[in-house]
Amino acid sequence: MKKLLTVFVVLLMSAHTLEAQVSRFNAQQYVDAESDTLNYRIAFPDFSGSQSYPLLIFLHGAGERGDDNVSQLKWGVQNFVTDQWMKTYKAIVLAPQNPVGTTWSNFDGQFRQDGSPLQLGDEPSKPLKMTMEVVDQLIENFNVDTDRIYITGLSMGGFGTWDALARWPDLFAAALPVCGGGAPSTADRFAHIPIWVTHGADDPTVPAEMSRQMVTAIQEAGGQPGYTEYPGVGHFAWLQTYDDEYIINWLFSQRRGD
Repeated sequence: MKKLLTVFVVLLMSAHTLEAQVSRFNAQQYVDAESDTLNYRIAFPDFSGSQSYPLLIFLHGAGERGDDNVSQLKWGVQNFVTDQWMKTYKAIVLAPQNPVGTTWSNFDGQFRQDGSPLQLGDEPSKPLKMTMEVVDQLIENFNVDTDRIYITGLSMGGFGTWDALARWPDLFAAALPVCGGGAPSTADRFAHIPIWVTHGADDPTVPAEMSRQMVTAIQEAGGQPGYTEYPGVGHFAWLQTYDDEYIINWLFSQRRGD
């Protein structure tokens, strides 16, 4: 009975936490020229006069796909909309939701357990393309600081982060891919961008070798990426990453062109 009560309390606290997260985000939909729909959530800081604001794009993992426009808030993104971070960085936070059956990235082979390199597909996935169209709208309609556009994602969203860097290398001020993987052959496109990569050393889902490959490729292309590999950590490396104030401070301190 005591064990059941403990489980109930944990579930109740989790539901309350998710409700608090949702309340900070406005629910929106974007419909493109082909009548396809992308659900997304967006959080705005308190606007002040003509000040411009950084924009953070957050790409969720595979388990948060759907059409409820809520599940994408489950992991990580809530760290960026706390009272502390909203006051410190005053960032616009964009959290799109990937539909079931689709992914953020378009690589030849999504998860290579043997560690063989991925290859970038010719076109972006539909959800990522639509996300970038939403970004274009935000830049057009709000005071977005175009020198402070950041992207981060976990797991499937980590792959999406690498994909976006390869396709829009002139857009981002910095990137934080978490437990993902990309195409090493594209590293020269974004070696100039400040990138911090994190991964769990014992990740059974996405091998850490996939992040190591990207770090090495960027270094060979002349870049200087940061890399944190957490010893003894499995696939949930985002728990450490998004709780690390040093990494988040680093992210928001970057400016395009610096």
